[in-house]
Amino acid sequence: MTPTKIIEVAAAVLIRADGSFLLAQRPVGKPYPGYWEFPGGKIEAGESPHQALCRELHEELGITAPLALPWLTRIFRYPTATVRLHVFRVFAWAGEPQGLEGQQLSWQHLAQLSVTPVLPGNAPLLRALSLPTRYAISNAAELGNEEFLRRLDIALQNGLRLLQVREPHLSAPERLGFTREVVTLAHRYGARVMVNGDAELAMHTGADGVHYSGKQLQDCSTRPAVEWCAASCHSTAELKHASELGFDFAVLSPVLPTLSHPGAAHLGWERFAEMITGTALPVYALGGLQPDDLAVAQQHGAHGIALLRQAWI
Repeated sequence: MTPTKIIEVAAAVLIRADGSFLLAQRPVGKPYPGYWEFPGGKIEAGESPHQALCRELHEELGITAPLALPWLTRIFRYPTATVRLHVFRVFAWAGEPQGLEGQQLSWQHLAQLSVTPVLPGNAPLLRALSLPTRYAISNAAELGNEEFLRRLDIALQNGLRLLQVREPHLSAPERLGFTREVVTLAHRYGARVMVNGDAELAMHTGADGVHYSGKQLQDCSTRPAVEWCAASCHSTAELKHASELGFDFAVLSPVLPTLSHPGAAHLGWERFAEMITGTALPVYALGGLQPDDLAVAQQHGAHGIALLRQAWI
């Protein structure tokens, strides 16, 4: 049996300062006419995904965007073709996007998507795009519950929209009560709460999802039945397993030396980038990071950064 040929495609998520992103409507004469997609096109022989993206953006939209940040690589099987989509995020470009090939363009917001239908292979990207670029991990063990909740309220006021409750020092009843307090507070601001390691606790407290440890991920054969699933990963094999199970995002660590383990081995940015190349799910960088490390993390392919102590300063 002849293996299915994979069509390599580069696509761009152009994001404006207000968070809106650009979709283009496929014109008549192409497969799936009328469907909306992120702009881009086929990678030609001899081109890298980045080179193809820059060419396509110039040909299709009349813009130049040399600083395109690698994001996700997803395979989607259509009835007539299998496509590998190399997706980049673009936050700055020169020129005003125009439909130079007759395609309609539309700036969209995730909360108010007004165009339909979206090309099937692009739909999972919208879910990934809804994830914030900062992921905070609770630190009540050091701060105390009351002080942590005070700092959480401040962080939420300042825009925090994704956090993980991870307090193994608490007893089961204490963890239940604490998690409920966090969920109640976070949901007032529209923030999502992940519970570390316990899908049942997540469901009982109204949290939004569960975050598995690497060991739990290794032992997992099916996706937990919660809205959002994440996992801590330390190898490419774990990243691949999380992706195959349909997890929504992962955290890869340690990137830099940490306060708790200053002499321990760490990945460094180059190794981090190598490990997540070709990954289908968004990956947060964790370990020894500061809030202003977001830009360098994204330059190396991260969706964003995860913070523990630095999230609550």
